[in-house]
Amino acid sequence: MIPMDANPTLDQLQVFLAVAESGSFSAASRRLNRAQSVVSYTIANLEAQLEVSLFERSGSRQTRLTDAGKALLADARRIHSDLQVMRARAKALKQGLEADVSLAISNMVPTDAVVEALGEFGRRFPTVALSLHAGELGMVMDMVSSGRASVGIGGALLKQDDTLTVEKIGHSFMVPVAAADHPLARLDRPLTRRDVREEIQLVVTDASGITHGRDFNVLSYKIWRVSDVATKHQLIRGGLGWGGLPAPLIREDIASGRLMPLSIDAYETSEYPLYYIRRTANPPGPATGWLIETLAQRLSHCPSRDAFEELMSRDGGNRRLAAE
Repeated sequence: MIPMDANPTLDQLQVFLAVAESGSFSAASRRLNRAQSVVSYTIANLEAQLEVSLFERSGSRQTRLTDAGKALLADARRIHSDLQVMRARAKALKQGLEADVSLAISNMVPTDAVVEALGEFGRRFPTVALSLHAGELGMVMDMVSSGRASVGIGGALLKQDDTLTVEKIGHSFMVPVAAADHPLARLDRPLTRRDVREEIQLVVTDASGITHGRDFNVLSYKIWRVSDVATKHQLIRGGLGWGGLPAPLIREDIASGRLMPLSIDAYETSEYPLYYIRRTANPPGPATGWLIETLAQRLSHCPSRDAFEELMSRDGGNRRLAAE
C-alpha cells in the first residue's frame, strides 16, 4: 500500500498509468502530449515520494514494472478511478438537462425494447436532441471510448478499459436459422457440423476492427461476410445462406414459417449478458440517466432462450394444425 506520508497527485498517477499501460516513457509522452523529459521527471518525483522504484531502467526499449511497481499499479488504478467517480458525481450535481443524447447500440439489443424506450423518451424530453448509432460488435465500445457516444448498450467489453463504467442491463441470444426452402431446413432433424460446413454461412464483419481475427460460431467452409445484421437478415430470408440472428429480430419470421430455426450441435446458443457502457468521467445527465434506467427495465423483461424456444415450438404447432 502507499505510505501514509506520501501524497501522490492525480497528475502523477495518470503519468504512472500511462507509462505502465503504453510500455515506455516515449509512448507515454506521445499519449499524454508531453515532453519525455517531463514524463521522466514526474515518475522520478513519484518514486521519491513513495520511496520505491516503479520501473526498471535496463536500457531496453520496453519499460518494465518492478515488483513494487506491479504491486502499486492496482492501487494507482483504484485511486485514479475513485477520483474520476468523485469528479463525475460533482459534475452531475451541477449539470442541468442535456441538450442532446448520443446512444450507440449493438444489433444484438432487442429492437422492440429500444423503440418503446425511445418513444417514451421523446414524449418526456421533447427538447433533448437524440443521435442513435446501431452497429456490430466492437462499434459500441469504440464510439463510447472515443466520446462519439455518451452511452452504449451492447455485449461485454472486448478489451480492458479502466476509463469506462460497465453495468449489466439485460440479456440476448442468437438463433441459427435458414429460409424455409433452404436445404438445411428441409433436413428436418438435428444438424451436425458435417451437415453445415459445405453450405454458405453469412457472417457479420466488425467494422471497428476491435474483434479483428476473431470469429464467433463460424462452422462452414464457405463464408460470405456482410457489413451489418440487417443485410444478413435479408440474405438469409432470401435463401442465400444460413447464419445466426438475434432472437427478437426473427421472432415474426419464425412464427410465420418464413425462417426455420436450425438445431446444430456445434452452435453455441446460450444467453449472453448485455451491458450499458459510459465513460467514467462523463456522468449521465437527467435525460441520459432516465434512458439507461428505462432500457434496463425493458431489457430485463426479454424472454429467456428456453421461453423463446417454447413459444416458437407452440407457434410451429399452431401452423401445422392450421395447415391440416
